[in-house]
Amino acid sequence: MFLKICRMELCAAFRHRGELLNPLWFFLIVITLFPLGMGPEPQMLARIAPGVVWVVALPLAVLAKILAHWLVAGLPLLLLSPLAALLLGIDFSGWQVMAATLLPGTLTLSFIGAPAVALTVGLRRGGVLLSLLMLPLTIPLLIFATAAMDAGALHLPVSGYLALLGALLAASATLSPFITAAALRISLH
Repeated sequence: MFLKICRMELCAAFRHRGELLNPLWFFLIVITLFPLGMGPEPQMLARIAPGVVWVVALPLAVLAKILAHWLVAGLPLLLLSPLAALLLGIDFSGWQVMAATLLPGTLTLSFIGAPAVALTVGLRRGGVLLSLLMLPLTIPLLIFATAAMDAGALHLPVSGYLALLGALLAASATLSPFITAAALRISLH
């Protein structure tokens, strides 16, 4: 069974050969740009090199896990949103706004949740702590998403709210893999 799963994963990876190079390019770009930000001093670069290499490698793995989480948890919500709109009496334009908020919103939730899960990974009853860590971080998302849906229901412009949701997604997507990697190192030591 183990070999079958490995074979399936390898076949899936080799179907899209161009994507096989993406992690390598990311790794090389970050490793190449790091000396520009820190300075070209060889002694300092040699001292921090192990940390840089592993921090870059770990966020790639974290990013893959976050995306997998969204595919399992967020995408189904997006796919069920037409049914939810129908059950809640939301018209077609309201559903469009709901879907437009769910896409960046569920992705942002996955990115926000990753560091919180990483901090509580070794705890026996981490669920309560996880909720306490997540709640304050999700409030801006909740405010902007519901405001967008309210504005959409009144046929008012929603582009400002969607831009704010996009900004939250961009910030969380940029920072989450690095914060999660650091949180994993903290919780596993």
